[in-house]
Amino acid sequence: MASERYNAPVREQHWQQVWEERGTFRTQDQNRRQPKRYQLEMFPYPSGRVHMGHVRNYTLGDVMARYMRAKGFNVLHPMGWDAFGLPAENAAMERKIHPRKWTYANIDTMRAQLKAMGVSIDWSREFATCDPTYYVHQQRLFLDFLKKKLAYRKTAKVNWDPVEHTVLANEQVIDGRGWRSDAPVEQRDLTQWFFKITAFADELLQALDGFAGKWPDFVCTQQKNWIGRSTGASMRFALEGGKLPKKLQTLEIFTTRHDTIFGASFMAISPEHPLSTHLAKSHPELSAFIDDCRRMGTSEEALA
Repeated sequence: MASERYNAPVREQHWQQVWEERGTFRTQDQNRRQPKRYQLEMFPYPSGRVHMGHVRNYTLGDVMARYMRAKGFNVLHPMGWDAFGLPAENAAMERKIHPRKWTYANIDTMRAQLKAMGVSIDWSREFATCDPTYYVHQQRLFLDFLKKKLAYRKTAKVNWDPVEHTVLANEQVIDGRGWRSDAPVEQRDLTQWFFKITAFADELLQALDGFAGKWPDFVCTQQKNWIGRSTGASMRFALEGGKLPKKLQTLEIFTTRHDTIFGASFMAISPEHPLSTHLAKSHPELSAFIDDCRRMGTSEEALA
């Protein structure tokens, strides 16, 4: 019986070195007889250090990758770095270094930390989204979308972080503040690019029907709500009771239940509607309310 206690750092480093030398976790492209498994966790932002959220995420994925290998699957388990964007530039400016140097130094640190965890990743397939050899494919795809008129520009409201100088998704606005900077978020009009996913709404909804019983009901419902397919009618109503410019004397609304329109008790307009802007000129309280709305997020929680 061995008397020496198990020395975790030494033994783990030993076997991790063996795995690397043997290419244990490299995907075998030539083995076509095995069933295939693509195991992918979300790519981390290279902030410079691994936290417990990373540990949880990549441990769960690693368990699945090892389990499927044990079942005889040819597993592809890659790693990448979500490294593009203004946060990296802002961090580099604060430290007065080039963003490339800052980003790749962070990637080196986090790669070493993830390898120390022993996750069964095929590191030969590693990439960073800020690498030209990666984003050239994104640019090519965008040009294809543009050629097919599936990409277009328009002005729309966005959540603007005044500290990071970037747009935030609704989920990144917490209690009216940016999730990283904690700065009060502003609503701004910004001309930006959109993809015309609404052209595929019916096709996407039909495809979701094939996941019934395979995906949880709440996930399918979330996807349907995200697609946002609505069938209804636009209706116009004449406004009375005040002197309005001619172009504001009619209010157009959309309803999915035009059969119940005779029971309608009110109509709602957004704080940015031209009618709101016009009325706010002579109503200070309404103007203040609109300013408050601009400083809050547009998530369901914020609007509730």
